This record gives sequence, structure tokens and C-alpha cells, in this order.
Amino acid sequence: MNLEKYIKKYIGPSKDYIFKYLVIKRQNILLIFNETLIDTNKLNDFILRPLIKLTKKKLNNLENYLPNTNINKITIEESLEYLSKGFLLININNIIYASEIRTILDRGIQTIESELSVTGPKDSFTETYNINITLLRKRIKTTNLFIENIELGRTTKTKIGIAYVNNIVRKDLVENIKQKLEKIDIDGIIDSSYLKKSLEKRNSLFPTITLTERPDKTSQALLEGKIVIIVDMSPYVLILPSFFVDFFHTTDDYYQKTTNTSFIRIIRFFAFIVAVFTPAIYISITTRNYDIIPLKLLLTLKAGRTFVPFPAYIEALFMLICFEILKESDLRMSKTSSSAVSILGGLILGDAAVSAGIVSPIMIIVIAISSISSLTFSSLELGNALRNYKIILLVLSTLFGINGLLVGTTILIYNLLTLKVFGIPYLNPIIPYERNEIKDTIIKTNTKEEKRNSQLTKNINKGRYS
Repeated sequence: MNLEKYIKKYIGPSKDYIFKYLVIKRQNILLIFNETLIDTNKLNDFILRPLIKLTKKKLNNLENYLPNTNINKITIEESLEYLSKGFLLININNIIYASEIRTILDRGIQTIESELSVTGPKDSFTETYNINITLLRKRIKTTNLFIENIELGRTTKTKIGIAYVNNIVRKDLVENIKQKLEKIDIDGIIDSSYLKKSLEKRNSLFPTITLTERPDKTSQALLEGKIVIIVDMSPYVLILPSFFVDFFHTTDDYYQKTTNTSFIRIIRFFAFIVAVFTPAIYISITTRNYDIIPLKLLLTLKAGRTFVPFPAYIEALFMLICFEILKESDLRMSKTSSSAVSILGGLILGDAAVSAGIVSPIMIIVIAISSISSLTFSSLELGNALRNYKIILLVLSTLFGINGLLVGTTILIYNLLTLKVFGIPYLNPIIPYERNEIKDTIIKTNTKEEKRNSQLTKNINKGRYS
């Protein structure tokens, strides 16, 4: 079939596909490209100028004489796929060549926006696949950093990179993840979050995959034996598997003294408990279980709610919803307006609600402490999990008091104990107990010889690859 007719059959009314005929050394040459996807400077410098200087004999072996390195012979059935990826098609004597001259559209390497740190590198991943690979290879200078490429998405045909350090990672873990990726059959992969939803267990509220824009954090994960998935056109990569304790760690933890790191991690763990349990405890002791707190404290709590017309649980749910609305508006608004929204919601509306007698001052303090504690974690998924369990415990405490709180806590612990990530317990290295890895969980200690997690790699001694 004629190449031009074949292409026009599928592109429909699209006008950004260009068909250009040339006659060079009495040879008819057809160039086909998409003007929005190719770089016109590359077209002139690496294709047209060298092309007009070639002899008739050389024109029949373009792959050996054009300066562009990525040029291949293809079949007519492959032409549409190459054309949609930004390749130039050259048809000479019914031989089709595909030359890559795609334009580069990226915003360049910029500073980190969502996972801020006091110290450490400030560069972040971008939407360009090759740049993201470069940021990793710049840090891990070894040929053992393997990156396997696959394509996912029937329509988008998005390039996916599976990165791991070959002499550290467990091979069965790599195969397990590759098999899960191969089973994904959807129309398109627009962002790495699409893969995250497909790879995670849907019945778990807690995140089991880390989404990050930090190359340094990603490099640390690779050296621990984890696997990284890079998605073209996404500035966030996936680190898997991720465990419960991983979300209590930040990159700053490894750039500071161990005493400071341990203190901050204890604060985060305490913030986790406060974020989940504080509203439920307050509701249970003020509505059902009065006898477990001192009388003076109980009278103080009750006095604060004297003129509030709503039950405590309605008041708590109302405040939680208001905080989520405020948080969402703060995220979606522009930077110039977000500070004004925070001031309006946090100060003016809060003070007005107390003055009007709709909400008690103590309830505002309880919800504020709980909500602020959840903001100590940069992971949005973990924040959502905290919110969901907070509401579950609040409802159980409203219905059954302290007994309901104990039931909810049991459910929370049970879910953490039974959850597995690619066959590895989610509470690893606490359960199962890893003696060496436990030194870098909540309390970080100095050790002469650092070791890796035996659940992730057989090469547990860092610096050794036997």
C-alpha cells in the first residue's frame, strides 16, 4: 500500500501532519512528519541539509549517511506509531526510514515544591523521561543501575521505566512488579498516579507506594534494594515497596545528627497518635465515659460547651469538614490568594463561630491539634488515611464510648498487622523483627557497619555486593 494513502487513512482531518515531496538526484523522496512534535531546527540541520548532498547510491542507505544517530528502517504498519512519537518518516524507493527529531518540551530542572527539606539537594524530577533518568544516573554511577523500558496505555503508549540496582535488589521482587505492570490494560497513562492506583491494594487505606519528586530520596531507595518506576510526562516517580515506618522518615533525617533525627521521628510518631485519636478520646470522655477523668477537668470541658446547641459529635464532624474544606481551598488556590484564605478561615471564621456559640473553644483546640498533627507528614495518601481512621474512631466513640475507641484501635492495628506489600509485611522491620534495620526506624542509632533490610535484598551489608 502507498505510504501517503495509508497515513491519510488514519489521521482524518488533522492538519498538523505534513507531507513534503522532494526530488534529489532524480530520486522521489517523501517526508512525513507532525509539525507540532518535531524540532524544525533538527529537521533542517540533520535531515534536509545532509540529504541534498548525498549521491544517488548513498540515498539508498540513509541510515549510514545521515548524521542523526536514531534512524531505522521500519515497515508500513509501524509508521503510524513512529509518526505519533515525533519521528520523521522518509520514504525512498518504497523503503521507509524513521528518524527521531522530536522537539523537547520541558520546564527544566526546578526546585522541589512538595517535599521541602532544610538541607540536601534542591533539584526535582521533571516531566521529561530522559532528564529523570539522568538525575538518577548522576547520583548512582554504576552499570548495575538497570532501567527496563516498557509501554503502557493502548492510546497513549506511555514509556515506563523500571529502575533497580541489579546487585542489590531481589530478582523475584522485580519479576513480581513486572508481572503486575504487564497486567495493566487501560486506555492511557497520563501520570504515575495511574500506575499507583493499579499496583496498590484497593482495600487498604494506608499507602504502600511512595510518590516522590526528589531524586536524592529515590537514589537512597534504590540503594536499599527498592524498585523505582519512572513514567514519561510525570514529575513524580513511584518507590515500591514502601512500609509503614517509611512515611515517618524524611530525607533530612540522613543529613542531620542521629540525636536530632531520633527526636524528630518521635515527634512524628506522637503526631500520628494525636492526629488519629484526639477527637475520638474527647468525644468518648465528654459524652459517655465521664468517670475516667478528674472532676475538675470534666467541669471545665462541660463549661466550655454550656451554650453550644449541638451534640459534641456533630460539632466535631462539622469542624473536621470545615478544616478539610479549608485545606482543599488552600491547595487549589493560587499562592497569592492561599494565605488570605488561611487567615480568613482559621482566624476570622473560627473566632466568629465561637462568639456566635455555634462551636465551643475546646472543640476548636481539639480539632486544630489533631489536624495540625496530620500535616507533619508530606504524604497526601497518609494524610487521607489519618482522616479516614479519625472519622471511623469518632463514630465508634460516639456510639460506644471508650469501648468503641478500643474496637476501632483494634481494627487499625489488625489492618496494619495483616497488610502486606508484594509479599512483605507492612510493619517491616518491626514485624517481622529485623535487628539491624530496627536501628533506623523511630530511633536512629549510630552503627559501625550499616546494613540493609533482609526482606528487600540478600546483600544486607552496605558497600558489599557478593
